[in-house]
Amino acid sequence: MIARSAALALVLAISAPLAARAEVSVPQSQQQIRLSFAPVVKRVAPAVVNIRIRAPQQQAQNPLYADPFYRRFFGEDEGQPRPDNGAVGSGVILRENGLVVTNHHVVKSGGTIDVILNDKRTFTAKLLLSDERTDLAVLQVDAKGEKLPFLELRDSDEVEVGDLVLAIGNPFGVGQTVTSGIVSAVARTSVSIADFRSFIQTDAPINPGNSGGALVTLDGKLAGINTAILSRSGGNVGIGFAIPSNMVGAVVRAALTTGRIARPTLGIGGQDVTADIARARGLERIGGVIVSTVQPDSPAAHAGIKVGDVILKINGRDVNDIQDLRFRLATMPVGGKVKLTTVRGRETSEIEVELREAAAAGEIENATTLAGNHPLAGAAVVKLSPGVAEQLGVRGVNRGVVVVKVQPGSAAARRGFRAKDVVVQINGENVNSAEELRAAMTRAQGAWQIVGVRDGNVFRIVLYQQ
Repeated sequence: MIARSAALALVLAISAPLAARAEVSVPQSQQQIRLSFAPVVKRVAPAVVNIRIRAPQQQAQNPLYADPFYRRFFGEDEGQPRPDNGAVGSGVILRENGLVVTNHHVVKSGGTIDVILNDKRTFTAKLLLSDERTDLAVLQVDAKGEKLPFLELRDSDEVEVGDLVLAIGNPFGVGQTVTSGIVSAVARTSVSIADFRSFIQTDAPINPGNSGGALVTLDGKLAGINTAILSRSGGNVGIGFAIPSNMVGAVVRAALTTGRIARPTLGIGGQDVTADIARARGLERIGGVIVSTVQPDSPAAHAGIKVGDVILKINGRDVNDIQDLRFRLATMPVGGKVKLTTVRGRETSEIEVELREAAAAGEIENATTLAGNHPLAGAAVVKLSPGVAEQLGVRGVNRGVVVVKVQPGSAAARRGFRAKDVVVQINGENVNSAEELRAAMTRAQGAWQIVGVRDGNVFRIVLYQQ
């Protein structure tokens, strides 16, 4: 009996704190029992649209296919126009006058763009700007004076891991669908979905057709544009990525002002701060960017940044790696100023830098087109600089000569060279300008050992005169 009483007391002792916690979470009213995302969904769902692309009119059908006799041989469906459902994606209205944002990959195929609202109203949209490097596109529909529902942008820097979010879009073309989840991670820079990447990761189910749809927080504001999933099968496995709203805002501003993307640059090359570098430099955390090159007459040079400096923060926000730094810069306007927190030696300081657009557009336009009897004939090339790298989206290399364009049918095209290839060495000789590259190609005696970089990967090839 005593043993039984002791056991009962033990059970009660263990259960007491659990019961106390349960009492705190027990609904106290009918309203609490009915807690739901419905109020948020009702407010935001009308601003999420379906994007349909109508391909250009097909060529006229061969009149022979209209003859039943010939159709016996070629099949009943052969030659018949097939249904054109177009590309199916999603979009978000950001202005009451019909300004819509979606993914670049949703509209890149061309054709007539239809924007279909939740209430089935359909508008034809004009493409204002489509940017492959951010995978964002901005559309304008003629709302004919109507005020359309729209979403406000949230500051994506305020989004935190663990925040509840809703993903709204048109998965698999079945119609508008809402899923819920949490923010699993922020500032994901290792996912090579776009050139500028610092994605919000979520476990809210995102499936094909959700591209361009909304990731919203429970205050009803847009935290990001759903753009991709990580999956082996093509279906949702709980790892989805959204482009943060701060980048969306930057692209929208460009579409509404100049109609082109003007990206600021610091004019530096850099590498991620690893654990070894952080330990050697006495840094408090692993992260940041160590400056490896500073372009002359660049914003960084004028601000006094030097090779070896470590950039830890930008405008008070931690910089995790070089991709994170590039992303944050890309969300800022040309002509503005940023405050960098840097470390030189053991001294931490704050440096204000005025942002300028990468001064590489003229260099690229005036690229040198190589001629002669060698494998790079027909390639337009320019010296690789931080500005050129920023303009073209070249990564993984800080020096060399970059291919800007390849003439169709040229020797360079036949040998497989393409835009953004960087040539670093010819026959063991470093090349750092178009002139050096041309001279090295000319000096070779019918055999060229070429070392270059493509998509961040080093390649080595040996080519012989044909």
